[in-house]
Amino acid sequence: MATTEFIENREELCDLAPVATAPIRHHVFVCTGKSCSARDSAEVRDAFERELKARGILFGKEAKGKNPRGSIVLTECASVGFCAIGAAVMVYPDGIWYAQVRSSDVNEIVEEHLINGRVVERLALMRVPAEGRIDDHKKNAEWEA
Repeated sequence: MATTEFIENREELCDLAPVATAPIRHHVFVCTGKSCSARDSAEVRDAFERELKARGILFGKEAKGKNPRGSIVLTECASVGFCAIGAAVMVYPDGIWYAQVRSSDVNEIVEEHLINGRVVERLALMRVPAEGRIDDHKKNAEWEA
C-alpha cells in the first residue's frame, strides 16, 4: 500500500481542503443507513440539499450549484445509533440529534435551527453538549453506555 506524504504546510492543506477556510456555522449529518433508508432518509437528505442551495448557504463547489463560501456542510452518513426511529439528523456544533425527520420537516429545521438558532423541540430527541459539561449529563445519570 502506498503511503501518503504528510503535508505540514497549512496553506497547502487549506488549498487542498477549502472547507478549512470556509465560514462554516453548522454541520448537518443525515443518516442514510439501512433502517433510516427505509424511512425515506434519502428524501430528507435531498430536501436539505435543495433548501440549503436555494438559500445559498450550502458549502461546496459552485459547479455543483453550491456556495464555496457557504456556512452549512451537509453530510450523508451511516447509522447514528437510533435508526429504528429515523430518519435521523444531527446538527453540530449544537449537538442536537433529531429523530423521525421527514422531508416536510426540513424547511422548519433550516429556518428555525440553522438560521434562527432555535431547536425544533418536537423533533429533538437528544442533545450532546459541545462543551461536555458534567452538569449537563446529570439529567441522564441513570443512563450508561
